[in-house]
Amino acid sequence: MKRLTTIVLLLMAMLTEGIAQDYNSIDPEGNIRTANRNRTDSTSKKTEIPRGIKVWTVDPRFGDITPAELDTVSYMFMNKTFTTGLFGQYNTTGNLGAPRQNRIFTDRDEGDEFIFTNPFHHFIKPVEEFHFTNTYSPITNLTFNSCGNRTNGEDDFKALFAINAGKRIGFGFKFDYLYGRGYYQENSAALFNSTIYGSYLGDRYQAHLLVSHNHMKQAENGGITSDDYITHPESYDDDYMESEIPTMLASNWNRNDNLHLFFTHRYSVGFNRKVPMTEEEIKARKFAIESQKDNDAQKAKEKARKEAEKDGGTFDEMEYERQQQLAASAPNAGSDVAPVDTTWMKDEYVPVTSFIHTLNFDHYRRVYQSYYTPRDYYADTYNTLSKLSGDSIYDETKHYELRNTLGVALLEGFNKYAKAGLKAFVTHRFMHFTLPDSTTRYKSYNDNELYVGGQISKTEGNTLHYNITGEVDVAGIKERIGDVNIDGEADLNFRLLSDTIQLAASGFFHLNAPSFYLEHFHAKHFWWDNEDMKKTTHTRIQGMFSLKRTRTNLRVAVDNISNYTYFGTSYQVTNSGDNAYRLQNTATVRQCSGNISILTATLDQKLTFGIANLEAQLTYQKSSKADIIPLPDFNAYVNLFLRFKIAHVLDCDLGLDARYFTKYNAPDYVPGIGQYAVQENPDSRVEVGNYPIVNLYANFFLKHTRFFAMLSHVNHSGDGGNYFLTPHYPINERIFRFGLSWNFFN
Repeated sequence: MKRLTTIVLLLMAMLTEGIAQDYNSIDPEGNIRTANRNRTDSTSKKTEIPRGIKVWTVDPRFGDITPAELDTVSYMFMNKTFTTGLFGQYNTTGNLGAPRQNRIFTDRDEGDEFIFTNPFHHFIKPVEEFHFTNTYSPITNLTFNSCGNRTNGEDDFKALFAINAGKRIGFGFKFDYLYGRGYYQENSAALFNSTIYGSYLGDRYQAHLLVSHNHMKQAENGGITSDDYITHPESYDDDYMESEIPTMLASNWNRNDNLHLFFTHRYSVGFNRKVPMTEEEIKARKFAIESQKDNDAQKAKEKARKEAEKDGGTFDEMEYERQQQLAASAPNAGSDVAPVDTTWMKDEYVPVTSFIHTLNFDHYRRVYQSYYTPRDYYADTYNTLSKLSGDSIYDETKHYELRNTLGVALLEGFNKYAKAGLKAFVTHRFMHFTLPDSTTRYKSYNDNELYVGGQISKTEGNTLHYNITGEVDVAGIKERIGDVNIDGEADLNFRLLSDTIQLAASGFFHLNAPSFYLEHFHAKHFWWDNEDMKKTTHTRIQGMFSLKRTRTNLRVAVDNISNYTYFGTSYQVTNSGDNAYRLQNTATVRQCSGNISILTATLDQKLTFGIANLEAQLTYQKSSKADIIPLPDFNAYVNLFLRFKIAHVLDCDLGLDARYFTKYNAPDYVPGIGQYAVQENPDSRVEVGNYPIVNLYANFFLKHTRFFAMLSHVNHSGDGGNYFLTPHYPINERIFRFGLSWNFFN
């Protein structure tokens, strides 16, 4: 990994240097143009290259642009690589890149049709979270996080390169290579992502393209054979290192390969109007004007040189420069030059109506493969025409989806009476699934769906904003006809005394048939065809209260779910020597016919006292049926740090942060289906929680570089502790970590 990182760093440095030579100036219209490589005039005035970049996200249905913040601050940088999340709110199987599930129910994703990638949403970024770019100069970002060594360490290397071809066309590429070898046996994860993207932002025509590929390989160990190795190490005669603790499985892997293509474009009709430039646009325009002056002066000088040499004379460079200085200082100098526009206005095209087309294509392949399975590990074995036989397993499924959306939008803001935007759309989905079968090697399933819907929204202004979107399935298979999704949100902002208050509300009503893989799944040890499952109804009402000055945020949400669909699992414990083997494993789909209510309240508070800072995120939640949706009653993240400068240039955050949750019967992880499932056997249920995890860290920021040093799980003790986030999957012990993020502007 170190050799790979070194090579990539050198290649990126050479690439950015080469591009910097070709694209280092912008003309008065904002277009990047090629510099004169033969310039030798040492007396030319050096201009500063603008270092501006804008980022935005795109609505996955309509392609609407929402400005976003570029991730360049060092604050919380030390936690951004953790699979457990920025605030430690996710349960994982312990390793970097491992599958995860959010303990805060209201923050869980409803998931994709291909359920096997849902536990990896920390790596597979959805379209609505991707940052498109527009840069005044090329930018490269390299980020590296590392701990441990070649035997058990964790590494995550990310690279981003972004550039513009003129002021309207932006494109770039990203890749992310995450390799967690694992401190416990058979727990490694290797995840690779490569992404290319581009955008065109014209007055009438706009387009965004995003293509990404992910390859993910996760070794499965089934958890350690006895929790006592962690909770009661004193009960063993030997001191076991992490890598020496036996695990249930070996030579078992989950592999996921997926390809995603997203393309959205629109054509708008409207009118032009004059508006002031932004500060960044003014800076770029001034830079372009100065660059143009330098180029004109260089051309005039070369012309004078050629005229002097044409008659056999010599060109006196010093005399020429003296004459130019005298001319510039003359009283009427520049009187014949057109005045520069100092009002800094620009033409803005105001769209009134947009015609929208969005295309999504997603292709997935998942394989669960095993070369060896312990005797009696599974309770059931089914007859599939698998590639492998005996104890070996090769469970494969494939899925692809093609989705097209056509829409028309009447946009807000084109006159004082247009207080809201209106959209109408129709979406067609074609889905194809492939599963193993008992009579033929693979069985295929096809599904066509047609949705119609609309949206009303108000995004402009500072006081009131709202957005309501609804859709209904009007054609397709009978199980899905009548599916309804209505989502809405609103916020009100106003001043009270010296503070800004925001009152926000959001909610939804979703009536949907269960996803395909909850109805059908075929594998060697797991099999179900649920033909009579009912539609799930899920409603949520959520309110948020924020005080900007005191940095206080309070959120309260109520969920109500009927016909909730979930996974359940059970096993039998067999003791043998020092180990407690979990055998006769089963997992299946369950549906609760009654109603389940969940109350969630979260307080997010930030306090500053001089250089001292205290931040806390505290969540209380209660499930009316904890045996079906188990949740910790209390979840907390606390961050205490000192913020100061070293030598007036190096920003530093030095602190401790801790994450904690109360004990509960957390969902177990089932390697054979790659999902989290409720523990159903009361005789073997295991509680996790009531154990704080504390990290000691130092964050630094210098110019365009962020870096940190951390001692994670600093409170680990050799005397034991219940440091599990998922039953039977302990987290890593005390580890030193290091991270670096470097921005290059060219």
